[in-house]
Amino acid sequence: MPTWLLRQKYLIDFTLSSLLRRRAKNLGLLLVYTLIVFVLGSVMLFTHALRQEAAAVLEGAPEIVLQRLVAGRHDLLPASHLERIGSVRGVQKKEGRLWGYFYDPATRANYTLMVPHDRTIAGGEVVIGAGIARTRGLARGDFYTLRGQDGQPQTLRVADVLGSGSELVSSDLMLVSEDFFRRFFGIAPGLYTDVALTVRNPNEVRKIAEKLTLLLPDTRPILREEILRTYDAVFAWREGIVYVLLVGAVLAFVVFAWDKASGLSAEERREIGILKAIGWETGDVIRMKFWEGALVSLTAFLVGYLAAYVHVYYSDAALFEPVLKGWAVLYPRFQLLPTIDGLQVATLFFFTVFPYTVATIVPIWRAAITDPDAVMR
Repeated sequence: MPTWLLRQKYLIDFTLSSLLRRRAKNLGLLLVYTLIVFVLGSVMLFTHALRQEAAAVLEGAPEIVLQRLVAGRHDLLPASHLERIGSVRGVQKKEGRLWGYFYDPATRANYTLMVPHDRTIAGGEVVIGAGIARTRGLARGDFYTLRGQDGQPQTLRVADVLGSGSELVSSDLMLVSEDFFRRFFGIAPGLYTDVALTVRNPNEVRKIAEKLTLLLPDTRPILREEILRTYDAVFAWREGIVYVLLVGAVLAFVVFAWDKASGLSAEERREIGILKAIGWETGDVIRMKFWEGALVSLTAFLVGYLAAYVHVYYSDAALFEPVLKGWAVLYPRFQLLPTIDGLQVATLFFFTVFPYTVATIVPIWRAAITDPDAVMR
């Protein structure tokens, strides 16, 4: 083994024995350090996983959703707009969509009623999201009664329950037939909630949106990438709320760690004086203390990040789920796919490991260059 590696090995062995001699102090620091890394890592991992989940769910969403505005508010769109959209080059497919909201006073939750285009729903039947099934205790074959626009009760049979794969966006969803939807909300034939457009060339999405705005001035195009940015902004905002709530604890840890790293006890100064007296060089003392800080910070980072990984992906981030998923009556339940962002790991590593390791260098250097007799006295 090269001499340099042997030297580092002996320094690490001595550092470990030195840490064990002051195990109470170092275990307290390690515990607090690990807890901070665990909390920050959990928030980072959970928000990143939610962003990935939202992106995966919205992959099949239409490139453009066209809404009609009246007095600056969303209004029903007539079928004549669909005919005019057909004259725009680049539009491959257009579908008038029907969807709306229903407030259930029993659960105090808003449900989304929608007419699907990819499956046929028989009249008098409904397909419900997993959140509704859990909250109302419904299963396939059960009956569910809603009060329509005219105040009359409408009874539907549950034909199916949507799977958990898309529960992030389908937890409160109810799929019904077009006849039932129009009768339930009192919407006349020939009117739609909005229009979903499929574009032939994805690079022309923005150009087509501009053409639609000029062709139909009373409409507003919403791009799929804008929806993704909205999800990203919402998750980033909620992540920021958690960080603000934790800023006091983080600052307290910074002060605590800085005090432990930059302040040497009388015992540590005496140890440095003895090492210098028996022939240790100043560089050896600095390297020994550097390894001490690095071992503490690296152990805290690895244990804390591993605990955060288990917390997020194997216990559904129980500590932060209500804040980061949103304040809703119907909380979605879904299994997050384990994903790690290298930039986030590097950022967390830099702001938790690097400062503490560097903070140990200056006071050690000052003690190491002092005369051994003065240090021991």
